[in-house]
Amino acid sequence: MRELTKAEEQVMLILWDMKEGLVKEVIEKMDPPKPAYNTVSTVIRVLEGKGFINHKAIGNTHIYFPLITEEQYKHFAFDKVMNNYFENSYQSLVSFLVKEKNMDMNELDELIQLAEKLKNKKL
Repeated sequence: MRELTKAEEQVMLILWDMKEGLVKEVIEKMDPPKPAYNTVSTVIRVLEGKGFINHKAIGNTHIYFPLITEEQYKHFAFDKVMNNYFENSYQSLVSFLVKEKNMDMNELDELIQLAEKLKNKKL
């Protein structure tokens, strides 16, 4: 799996939400200023080439649908962030969240409880 560009991610978020759609339906879901039809069509073809989406043809019309779930991409993106920025250390991630994102004690306690639940499930 490869990382999505911002434009690709925008299209994928819409397709994940819609489950399937035409190029014009994807554009309708975009915030203004809306990109040109050809621009979105090109992004969709690139996504298809990367294996993120596929289409079914009905006459001259193509209906596009995701091949990769949002959950699968979240795992990929998270693993990439963990590897590239936190050296695969959850301690480094939590430290960052506490220091840089001003995580409060309640949020930290919830995170610790979640980690304990996950740890107990693995045992």
